[in-house]
Amino acid sequence: MDIGFVGLGNMGAAMAANLIAAGHTVTAYNRSHDKVEALEGARPARTVADACTGEVVVSMLADDHAVEAVTFGADGILAALPRSAVHVSCSTISVALAERLTVAHAEAGQQFAAAPVFGRPEAARAAKLFVVAAAEPEVLRTIEPILDAVGQRTFVVGSEPKAANLVKLSGNFLIASVIETLGEAMALVSKAGVDKEQYLEILTSTLFGAPVYQTYGGLVAREEFEPAGFAATLGLKDIRLVLEAGEELRVPLPVASLLRDRFLTLLATGGGELDWSAMGALASWEAGGAGPIR
Repeated sequence: MDIGFVGLGNMGAAMAANLIAAGHTVTAYNRSHDKVEALEGARPARTVADACTGEVVVSMLADDHAVEAVTFGADGILAALPRSAVHVSCSTISVALAERLTVAHAEAGQQFAAAPVFGRPEAARAAKLFVVAAAEPEVLRTIEPILDAVGQRTFVVGSEPKAANLVKLSGNFLIASVIETLGEAMALVSKAGVDKEQYLEILTSTLFGAPVYQTYGGLVAREEFEPAGFAATLGLKDIRLVLEAGEELRVPLPVASLLRDRFLTLLATGGGELDWSAMGALASWEAGGAGPIR
């Protein structure tokens, strides 16, 4: 397929590379051009519009503001994408923006699909992401080769793109909950002299063998917060979007409110650019141990 790709951050660069490896033609755009030059086999795009001449354009960006800028801006995706072509948003964005994008693309005679992903950069490099997709069935059939090239499994959650974004946000809420509770439990046992990595082995070898406990438990136990696979600033952004969705649907989310404050504490103490797993070190710091900021 002839694919445009917008956004070559930690995740996007790996996803675009896997599309190239799968035999697709990829025209790539990134705000900093050096990342385009580093993507072997890609056609460089000087503008967002240059990446929107094919059948599909994929965006993988940090937040609502970035997606809005490349979609609705002058010479953006909405203005440049051919009629009937598809914009696939893999970004973790708000439910409200997903709704807005769906309407705007439909009015322009274009198609829109949401396909956010679960997985850290190492999973992206290995094409082992889990994709949560939502769009009209014919759109999903069109983009299936793309999703297959970047992920190990795709979960289709409906025909309305916003459903995929809500599922993704809810998943990140659960991950953040695990990070916080792991940090609290580790702070408790380590202050009593139990080795954190031994404690993690006990957990993951018995009742808590899920990948989220293995991955984030390891980061918290070893205090491996740099370089950030997913920055704490983005974690705060996602929890805010979860709370926004809960308010719209009239669903109380008291734990999400707590997590928002925990991320704010991490950011207030200088940890915004650390991996979001650094939130798991706050409990140890509050108990008199070393904090996440060195």
